Parts: sequence; C-alpha cells; structure tokens
Amino acid sequence: MNDTPESTPATPVQPAHPPRAPLSVLALVAVVLAVIALIMAAWSWSDSRERVRDLKSELGRKLAESGQQASETRLLAKNADDMMRQISERVGHIEGQMATSQQQQLALEALYKDLAQGRDEWTLAEIEQVLLTAAQQLQLAGNVKAAIIALEGADTRLQRLNKPQFTALRRAIATDLANLRAAPSLDEVGASARIEALVARHASWPLASAQGSEATPAPRAVSAASLGQELWDELKRLVQIRRVEGNEAVLLPPDQAYFLRENLRLRLLSARLALMAQDEAAFHADLKAASDTLARYFNTRDAGVAAATKEIRRLASLKIAIKLPGIDASLAALDAYKGAH
Repeated sequence: MNDTPESTPATPVQPAHPPRAPLSVLALVAVVLAVIALIMAAWSWSDSRERVRDLKSELGRKLAESGQQASETRLLAKNADDMMRQISERVGHIEGQMATSQQQQLALEALYKDLAQGRDEWTLAEIEQVLLTAAQQLQLAGNVKAAIIALEGADTRLQRLNKPQFTALRRAIATDLANLRAAPSLDEVGASARIEALVARHASWPLASAQGSEATPAPRAVSAASLGQELWDELKRLVQIRRVEGNEAVLLPPDQAYFLRENLRLRLLSARLALMAQDEAAFHADLKAASDTLARYFNTRDAGVAAATKEIRRLASLKIAIKLPGIDASLAALDAYKGAH
C-alpha cells in the first residue's frame, strides 16, 4: 500500500557561501599556532644557541685541557726520553765497566794462575836445592842431623802448599826421614872436640928424657976456696946416668923436643881430619901413631900423659865408618814430578 506522508519536512537550503565567522576563528587559531610555533622555534633556537655556546665553551675548555695535558704529556715524554737516554748512557757505561771488570778478572785469574804455577815451581826449585844439599852432607860429611833438618824443612814447605800433587813427594821424604832417624849416629862434633883438647894440652906433657933433669939444684955459695969443688961438680953434670922405664932409653937433645911435639900435634890433627872425612883406617892409624909416640918419648908416669893415652884409646875404639842411608827416594820422586809436569 502506498502511504504518502502527509507532510514532508522542508530541506534547508545551503547558502552558496559559508559564513565568515568560522573562517576567521580558524585563521586566528592558525595565527596563534603560528605565533606559538615561532615562539617555540625562537626558544628552541635560543636554547640550541645557548647549548651550542655551552658546548663550544666546554669543548674549548676540554681542548685547552687536552692541549695542556698534551703539553704535559709531551714534556713528560721528553723527560722520559731524556731519562731513557741517560739510563741508556749509564747502562752503556755500566756494561763497559762490566766488560772491563770481566777482562780485569780474567787477567787477574791468569796472573794468579801464573803466580801459583810460578810459586810451585819456585818452591820445587828450593826443595830440590835443599835435597841436593842434604845428599851432599850425607855423602861428603856424613852429617845426618843436617840432612834430617833439611828434609824436615822441605816437608814443612810442601805441607804449607797443601796440594795433592805433592803427596808422592811427601811420602818419599817421610820414608827417607824414617831411615835417617833409625841410622846409628856418631857424635862427630864431640869426638873432634876431644881431639882438639888433646892438641891443646900436648905442650904440657913431659918427655921421658927429662925425668931426672926436672929437679932444681940447691943454691950454692960462691967462694974462692970451693972453686975446685964447683969445677968438679960441673964436670960430673956433663955426663949423667939414669934409668928410664921402657924397652929402650930415648934421649933427645933439646932442639929435637920441639919437632917431636909438633909431630904429635900433626898426628892428632890428621886424626881429626880423618874423623871428619869418615876415613876409619887413617883415623885409627893416626891415633895409633900418636899413642906410640906418647909411650916411647913421653913420661908415661905423668898423670897428664896417662890420661892422654887413655883418651886416645877410647877415641880409637870409635866406629866412624857408618854406612848411612841416602835420600834417593826423595830425589827420585822429585824427578818424577818434574817429568810429569
């Protein structure tokens, strides 16, 4: 069914041109917004400018500080370079001193080695001389004490060195010392002094031919009446008859007594030389000749002559030809060491 409204509302007719009032409001709002935007832009620009200025200031300050720090860093680097250069120079100087010290140390070690070797050689030369002297004392004079002293001195020198290479030499010296100390000894000095004492007293021993002439005649008065008697007494003194105990009477003129005493003295001195040379045959022969001279030409009843005869017999009983050991072991050990070194 078609229902037709009774009344239809009238449709407003739009004006051809909108009203101006809303446009002016929009424009005003736009202007306000624009002004606000300008203000905001100005404030933003001003703030940005302030910030930029602050940033510039801060940057300048930072740059200044960085420059100062860079200057300080360069100064420190320069000082460090100077110190490094000085340290390098000092290190180079120290290295030079160390090299010099090492060279000096090597030179000192070489010198010490040479000195030690020279000292050993000098000591060996002295020991060799001592050993040769000891060997000569034994061979020529038979002086055992001097040889023992020489060997003890050589062993003391080796003991001070205290080196193992001298052990064999010290053993050989110890062996020779033991042999010398065990050898029979002769008091050569004492025997020589006893002979010298006999030589010193030989002039006081009376001769056998002077036994009856030692009495002193009594003093006599001189008078003319007794002249004949005195002449007779003098004639009787020209010829004397006396008894001398012994196999034969030995009457020596006064000028021969001196030569007899000198011959006895020479016999005793010859026996002393034979004692020093250890010539036992000559020693006994000289003492026997001296004893025979005393028995034949001197007054054996005199106490001095009798004591001299006994002393000569005691001297003749000495054994002076003693076979002494040598020091061949020490000399051989020394030659072996010299050959090895």
